[in-house]
Amino acid sequence: MDQQENKILMKFTKKQLDRYSRQIILKKVGVIGQKKLLKSSVLIVGAGGLGSPIAIYLSALGVGKIGIVDKDKVEISNLNRQIIFETNDLKKEKSFAAVKKLKKINPEISIKSFKKNLNSKNINQIGKEFHIIVDGSDNFKTRFLINDYCFKKKKILISGAINKFDGQVYTFNFSKKKSPCLRCFIPNLPPNPDVDNCEYEGVLGTLGGIIGTIQANEVVKEILGIGDTLCGYILIIDGLKLSFRKVKLNKRSDCYCNEKNK
Repeated sequence: MDQQENKILMKFTKKQLDRYSRQIILKKVGVIGQKKLLKSSVLIVGAGGLGSPIAIYLSALGVGKIGIVDKDKVEISNLNRQIIFETNDLKKEKSFAAVKKLKKINPEISIKSFKKNLNSKNINQIGKEFHIIVDGSDNFKTRFLINDYCFKKKKILISGAINKFDGQVYTFNFSKKKSPCLRCFIPNLPPNPDVDNCEYEGVLGTLGGIIGTIQANEVVKEILGIGDTLCGYILIIDGLKLSFRKVKLNKRSDCYCNEKNK
């Protein structure tokens, strides 16, 4: 351990060293990486099937500041996949109920709830506090809103989607000029934007755990600067065949995210 690592180590409490010990011993994490996690800030949009495992794992890992945006209340139909909630949470506000559970997992981090729907009027005020935004929303309108905001502010966006037995994960690092955006893949709002909503199409509960956990893993890789991220790719998961396909996503020449069109 070098001098810099020793200085950082001395600032950790015994409880922190014990809590994060299994990560700290990893060579690609160490005390320097754990310090990065503790100093990071992540906004999770949606406390649902994706947001639940994302929030649980990021809290446990020690992401220092987490925000959760969700206006809904817990319904019984949520419980097959939204694992952060229990039956006695029914009719409670999701954002507040989620924060209460996460505080039990890790009381040493900062967790903030936003009981509102994300929209063009409040996204700047909410998003400015966070370096990374994780999209766990269930509608295209919100996905496009988050995509456009992150592009404008040069933030990192990690987006996921689930439907029936399938799921997708994208990472867009807008601090990099070569990063494509969601509109490179889906240029415009679909004519029936709710067609992939699980309320209408259904979803197997485990898909939220699979996709949400991958999103959380991508967050950690972006914070630590390790491994090969999904930036520039789409990860497509078929839950029935248990197949994983990583498909290249190029910046579209006529997309507004392309510098040539400015």
